[in-house]
Amino acid sequence: MTAALHPQISACPACMAAPAAEALATPPAPKESHVVLSLPTIHCAACMAGVESALRQHPGVRAARVNLTRRRVAIEAEPGLTAADLIPVVETAGYEAHELDSTALSARASDRAGRDLLMRLAVAGFAAMNVMLLSIAVWSGAEGPTRDLFHWISAAIVLPTVAFSAQPFFRNAVSALRAGRLNMDVPISLAILLAIVTSLWETSLSGEHAYFDAAVALTFFLLTGRYLDHRTRAIARSAAEELTALEVPRATRLTETGEEQVATMDLRIGDLVLVRPGGRIPVDGEITRGQSELDRALLTGETLPAYAGPGTRVSAGEVNLTGPLTLRATAVGRDTSLARMADLVAVAESGRARYTPLADKAAKLYAPGVHILSALAFLGWLLWTGDVRLALNIAAAVLIITCPCALGLAVPAVTTAASGRLFRQGLLIKDATALERLAEVDTVVFDKTGTLTTGMPEPTNTATFSRPELEVALALAQGSAHPLSRALTATLRADGITPATVTEIAERPGHGTTGRWQGQTVRLGRSSWTGGTPLAQTATWLKLGEAPSRAFTFTDSLREGAAETVTTLIASGHRVILLSGDSAPAVDSMARRLGITDWQADCLPQDKAARIQILREQGAKVLMVGDGLNDTAALAGAHVSISPASALDAARVASDIVLLGRSLAPLPQALATARTATRRIRQNFAIATWYNVIAVPLAAAGLCSPLIAALAMSLSSITVSLNALRLR
Repeated sequence: MTAALHPQISACPACMAAPAAEALATPPAPKESHVVLSLPTIHCAACMAGVESALRQHPGVRAARVNLTRRRVAIEAEPGLTAADLIPVVETAGYEAHELDSTALSARASDRAGRDLLMRLAVAGFAAMNVMLLSIAVWSGAEGPTRDLFHWISAAIVLPTVAFSAQPFFRNAVSALRAGRLNMDVPISLAILLAIVTSLWETSLSGEHAYFDAAVALTFFLLTGRYLDHRTRAIARSAAEELTALEVPRATRLTETGEEQVATMDLRIGDLVLVRPGGRIPVDGEITRGQSELDRALLTGETLPAYAGPGTRVSAGEVNLTGPLTLRATAVGRDTSLARMADLVAVAESGRARYTPLADKAAKLYAPGVHILSALAFLGWLLWTGDVRLALNIAAAVLIITCPCALGLAVPAVTTAASGRLFRQGLLIKDATALERLAEVDTVVFDKTGTLTTGMPEPTNTATFSRPELEVALALAQGSAHPLSRALTATLRADGITPATVTEIAERPGHGTTGRWQGQTVRLGRSSWTGGTPLAQTATWLKLGEAPSRAFTFTDSLREGAAETVTTLIASGHRVILLSGDSAPAVDSMARRLGITDWQADCLPQDKAARIQILREQGAKVLMVGDGLNDTAALAGAHVSISPASALDAARVASDIVLLGRSLAPLPQALATARTATRRIRQNFAIATWYNVIAVPLAAAGLCSPLIAALAMSLSSITVSLNALRLR
């Protein structure tokens, strides 16, 4: 059964318009090589810039785009250039690279990396506690052989611990130095090594001070920041992968000799393809035989199926609901609308991942500054005193006291605290930089169906029908799985209606349900099939014998908290926009109901993504709230995005934040929390800055030993963490 609408008049004109395949079917670009490489060791904006710069300088590479969240780079190159040619280019720049196996989900590698970091963190933490206990004895006044014994025991604990736990910093530092670059891991590694070398030297000479505790504490705090950063990134998965998962691996091709099962990649333009009920359409094409209904949620986001018959154009990814269809392929492989949509989302994701958080911006200035300060301190004291031991101790103290523990924790600590607060309010933060971007939002764009509404149609005029009519309607409706039939069935049963005795009930794909009642034919379905007058709103028609058809009209209820949320956003100065694939009357009615003056109807996926892009080019910081596959490109392209937990998988994974409950009420709270979190981040940077302004001169003046430097560094990290916890 289907909504009783004339083929040319629909409650959702987007369902009747040419599908996304036609809109996206632009002439293919000149053939080129598309290579995707996995980059497991990148972790900051400097890494992204280094990889892209190295690749773009290589002959034959036309474009290179790094996605930091997914730790991979997409490369467009001249024909013939392969991954084997490009991997050495990336490795020369100092980064590990592998050809991406599209059949192996990157989540496994991400999980292994997380477990590895957690194990190294645990080892460093356990060792730090034991070494601190030994250090207490030394600080308490142990002297001579007893002090030396405690130092050597500390060395026996710290040396293997640092060799194991600090490997991520050492590997990245070595790779950077080989490529002729500096990154944050270079001063970190130098500080750890200098602390150990200085401590071994002091211990071998029976000196009073050893700094093994500083080396292992430094390693522990840095690993803590690195693991928190990893956890915030690891949750995010690619919507492009989810869209690619909808591709049909095999299809039924019709030939002169009958049916044959072939791989979808082997289909060619012009092939006849059979799609049985319940199957997903494998290619873009035009129906040549059969009638059915299509689930086009992928394209329009609307829950109502669309009628399909000979001449109807269809797109890959749509679901055939009720009748067998034969279609002639017009686009296959990478040229289908589904593949083009996945590419669109992947490009948008990469653009979003290029957002540079404050920590990465600071890091660009940090690394060279630390090395210069430490080198100047060493040279100055060496020239002044001629004492290599003293100069080395002061240089180590400068490196340790300026080590970026506070800087590294400034963002992850706040993100973790704010994420916990928002989680208790019903919002799950998936991306490490989402809070920073959310705080900048000045424009909020909503999808309609399933976002501002529940996505469940409800009949509005059952009271105008007589009881016999309702009983016949229930008998026909409960024999169909159509969304309108299910909604009508639920409502009538709740009203105490019992089904009439209707025989010979049968569903006509693409039309509706028919049967016999009291010797006459009865129908429930499309207007053109029942003789009803088409309406602009969603409806299905009931026809009893020769009596005129009557329409059941439907509306979609507002999601809990939708009205209050929109009102609050407008009152707080945010620009609110409504974009929907539904018809203009339905969208206009919803906009008036919510007080939204800026709205757009009949939107296809590329229309929403284009509107988001236009807004961003105008300088707007856009929050996109959507729930459908047709929203994925817009979600990925927005400055920041939110999806309800009830959304389709691809929409949830394309978004930065997931709304766990049914109510939209937490959205304004999320914006307020994000602004508070950004203030905390800036406060943390201020704390780290003033700490360095005060501590560095003291260390360079020789007033801080490496041990005191390590304690000061730890104190700054604790201060930053406590400031972040104020968000809880």
